[in-house]
Formats: sequence, structure tokens, C-alpha cells
Amino acid sequence: MIKDLLNKRKYITVSTVGLQLGENEIEERPNIPNGMWSKCNNCGKIIYTEDLKNNLQVCSNCNYHFRIGAYERINFLVDKDSFKEFNRGLIGNNPLNFPDYEEKIKASSRKSSTNEAVVTGEAKIFSKKIVLCVMDSNFMMGSMGIAVGEKITNAIEYATKNKFPLIIFTCSGGARMQEGIFSLMQMAKISGAIARHSQAGLLYLTILTDPTTGGVTASFAMEGDIILSEPRCLVGFAGRRVIEKTINEKLPNNFQTSEFLLEKGFIDKIVNRKEIKSVINTILKIHEVKIYE
Repeated sequence: MIKDLLNKRKYITVSTVGLQLGENEIEERPNIPNGMWSKCNNCGKIIYTEDLKNNLQVCSNCNYHFRIGAYERINFLVDKDSFKEFNRGLIGNNPLNFPDYEEKIKASSRKSSTNEAVVTGEAKIFSKKIVLCVMDSNFMMGSMGIAVGEKITNAIEYATKNKFPLIIFTCSGGARMQEGIFSLMQMAKISGAIARHSQAGLLYLTILTDPTTGGVTASFAMEGDIILSEPRCLVGFAGRRVIEKTINEKLPNNFQTSEFLLEKGFIDKIVNRKEIKSVINTILKIHEVKIYE
């Protein structure tokens, strides 16, 4: 009897015909406002967006750090009402007359609510004055053009003149191809300003965020006196496939992650977003005598 049951080959047929509503019937569907829920890119968990915002855009299930905009980062990082922005109206032009470049700049500005891929200014962290540069991936993936290089250089020179520590949050796809060699020149210009800041005996702190790649990695992102990183960041110069084809070898799965770089000694510490302000405060305390002597 059991054998006959297991060998059964006839099953009920499920109709594929949709249900029709009558003329006077109203289809009831849950009314969920757009943007109320967010999905974690790492673990796939559905998160109440307001809870995600209150947790500084970090998944409470797997600690995945969502990418955030420059102003959002500044708001939770610095003391209230202490940020004074530099060069807000400074924007680049189109030196190579690259097709549709101006339209892309305008679209990125609307998306990110910034005029360029970096926001710079003077601020306080636990009452300690600093100069802060925060790159924004929402603006053409944080790519570095003439305006980005000029804004960061001006901020570094201001920090050097006033003997302030410098903090840069990096986030970039690298040099901006629409500006060609002019973009690549910013690597040397920024690095030169950082060298003068260092020669003045001042602290330069870098915090790597996802992603930090290309010319930014090859220059000022790796020039910090202390280099911190958020968890699970993509950090590298050339792309993974390019490197594998070049050296004809398979790279480790965690290659070009912040955890891999920590293991190899490229960065000093991985810090969760909720802890970054207190860690920066500790570093500033340690260097306070040298900074303000």
C-alpha cells in the first residue's frame, strides 16, 4: 500500500487562469511607500530604511557598510554646526571638449547634491579643529578631475598655513577619463601639497571607504601618516581581471579588500563607521602636543 502511494503518478492540476474581479469589487493591495525598505547588498536582509539611517547606513545583520554621500558623512562625524565649507562653487570645465561631459556633471550634481566629487572644509571633532576632505561616490563615482584636485590642494594648503591636522575620506573610481592628462596631473599636485604639510610636522590621516581605486589609491590615499579603513572596502589600483591577465595567475578571493590590505600591512586599522569619530579623537589626542606646540 505504501509502495503504491509512493509510486503515484497522478497529481492535481493547478489552474494558471488569473482570478477576475467583479465590476463592483476593488482589489486590495498593501500600500507601501517607496523607499520605506532597503535591501542589504551583502546578506540580502530587508531593513527598515529609517532604522538603517539611524544606524549610520550600516546593516545590523552583517555589518555591511552602505556607501553614503559626503554631506551625510560630515553630519555624523563633526561637531554640530562646526563645518565651514571651502570652495563650494568651484567646478571644473571641459578642457578636452569631451562629448556630453557638461550634461554628466549636471546629472551627477543633482544625484549627489554636491557640485563636485569632493567636499572640503574646516570643522571640529570633539572641539579639536581639523581640515576635512570627503569624497562622494554619488558624483561620477568620486572620480578625480581638475576641480577635485584644486579643492583638495587648497584645503591642504589651508591646513598647512594654520597648522591644522588633515583628514581625507577617500572614495573614488580613479582619474576622470573625460579630463585625460589634466586629471592625472592632480595626483602630483595633491601629493606635493601633502609633502609640504608633512614637512611642517603636521598630521595627515586617511580613511579609505568603498571603493578607493585608480589614481587616488596611487597617490594621496596611501600617503597618510595613519591609514584607516571601513570594513570590506574595495581598495586597489588596476582592476582584478587586468592584474590576473597581466601576471597570468589567479588572485585570492579577498584580494583588494581592506581586510587583505590590513593583513599585508598597507593599512593600520579597520574601523566601523559608528566608531570612527572616537578613533579619530584618540589619534588627535595622541598627536595634540606636536600639532599645537
